[in-house]
Amino acid sequence: MDDTDRRLIALLRHDGRMPVAKLAGALGLGRAAVASRMDRLRRDGTIEGFTVVLRDAAAPAPVRGIVMIELQGRLMPEVTASLDRMPEVRAIHTTAGRWGLICEIGTEDLAAFDDLLWRIERLRGVTRSETNLYLTTKRSAR
Repeated sequence: MDDTDRRLIALLRHDGRMPVAKLAGALGLGRAAVASRMDRLRRDGTIEGFTVVLRDAAAPAPVRGIVMIELQGRLMPEVTASLDRMPEVRAIHTTAGRWGLICEIGTEDLAAFDDLLWRIERLRGVTRSETNLYLTTKRSAR
């Protein structure tokens, strides 16, 4: 991956639907060259796909936070599969440190958040967890 690929990815992160012609203009390349780069980045797995980022009003989850999960033995695949089936779990990260997994979660209210934590803590393979609620977002990746 070269600097032009990194600039292309930055543009796509800002607007994944930006037309190839506009990307080409921003990069100082021809449309065919940009299309070729995008195809290569998809083929080699650098770009896995494109997604939609919703406003909070479109996908309400005003109660958000992270859950750090300690795991028992080799049960990470089982726990991860269970977490993946919970729609309130927005992301699952493996870590190198005290916690085996860190999950980003979001629910509509505190009661649903509490219920979700109860379900996570009772999964086979979860030995302990710690939760932090998000209060405000000062900056996001977007």
